[in-house]
Amino acid sequence: MDRRQKKTRKAIFDAFTALLSRKSYSHITVQEIIDEADIGRTTFYAHFETKDHLLKALCEELFGHIAENASNAIKSKGLYSDKEAPSSAICHLLHHLKEDRTIVMLLSHDSSEIFLRYFRESLSDFFTTEFTGSHTRKNNLDIPDDFMINHISGSFVEMVLWWIRSDLKQSPEDLDRYYQQVILPIL
Repeated sequence: MDRRQKKTRKAIFDAFTALLSRKSYSHITVQEIIDEADIGRTTFYAHFETKDHLLKALCEELFGHIAENASNAIKSKGLYSDKEAPSSAICHLLHHLKEDRTIVMLLSHDSSEIFLRYFRESLSDFFTTEFTGSHTRKNNLDIPDDFMINHISGSFVEMVLWWIRSDLKQSPEDLDRYYQQVILPIL
């Protein structure tokens, strides 16, 4: 994708996110996105077939980026500039969530069920890497991996929602500790 296409895509994402902060997903029209992004209808449809495709692309970009960075356990630009990166990939993921106000807004919005579904789906690979397989699992080996991933992902999503409802008062390190104390015994 060239620079111009990236810039247009970013303008569409920014417009869509701004609209989502003001109204529910189901009440947003493609025309409103076009007007907010200050682009033409043809330009919108050159990037996205429908509003649903735009939503999916936005969620994949937001959630995929976070899960990918957490899985890689790398230092992200700016995120840990004044401190050491956490050793836990879960903690790293929580730091990203706390720093990304767009995701917090999307997950706490009145139409969050759509975003929660994409968030949960994006966590699948992350948790598969982190918590399944012979190198990690010691307990409950008779439980299918896909069931375990579903349980772990669901628990994580609910924890994040609880964290958002409590205005992100707990540190990512505290949440990481809570989560691991609950999840690790079943593994």
